[in-house]
Amino acid sequence: MPQPKFIQYKKSFTQFYQKYHRLPTYAEMLNLFKFKSKNAVARVVQKLIDAEIVAKDENGKLIPLKALLGVQLVGNIQAGLPTDTEQQIGEIVSLDEFLINDRQKTYLLEVNGDSMIDAGIQEGDLVIVEQGRQPRIGEIVIAEVDHEWTLKYFAKEGKRTVLKPGNKNYPMIRPVGELRIGGVVTGVIRKY
Repeated sequence: MPQPKFIQYKKSFTQFYQKYHRLPTYAEMLNLFKFKSKNAVARVVQKLIDAEIVAKDENGKLIPLKALLGVQLVGNIQAGLPTDTEQQIGEIVSLDEFLINDRQKTYLLEVNGDSMIDAGIQEGDLVIVEQGRQPRIGEIVIAEVDHEWTLKYFAKEGKRTVLKPGNKNYPMIRPVGELRIGGVVTGVIRKY
């Protein structure tokens, strides 16, 4: 069973990661844990490794693990008629792991405008975009059309590639010159 001091160290470590989106250095951990010795930091780091919160890569650098990045999956919820279900504590799920197939080819964009509202994409949402794969008809893409970027459905009119909005108030985009696909949308994130 974890010791109360270690629980506080883990909490401080996690809060640092959430605030700065990176792991603290050993020097920062001295201050974070209010230690005077790097040996004391090394002991806490080893406990964090044993608890599978962090690991060391092949160069000895600390890297976050799912326990640090993830959120507890506690069951499912009925979106139809209400049912009697009990909360079940499940595995830790990393949202990155759940939403991203290839981290090296993935980026986020914030949406401006309302041309994709019928696709469930609203202004202020973040779209997860994966580069380097050929889009299929009906997928949502990030595309450069005649030197301007847009978010639209990938579509065809005969053999011609067009971009279709997800809002009837916007016209179909038929490229006059160049059309370049910057990536395929694989997810949408909305904060309420």
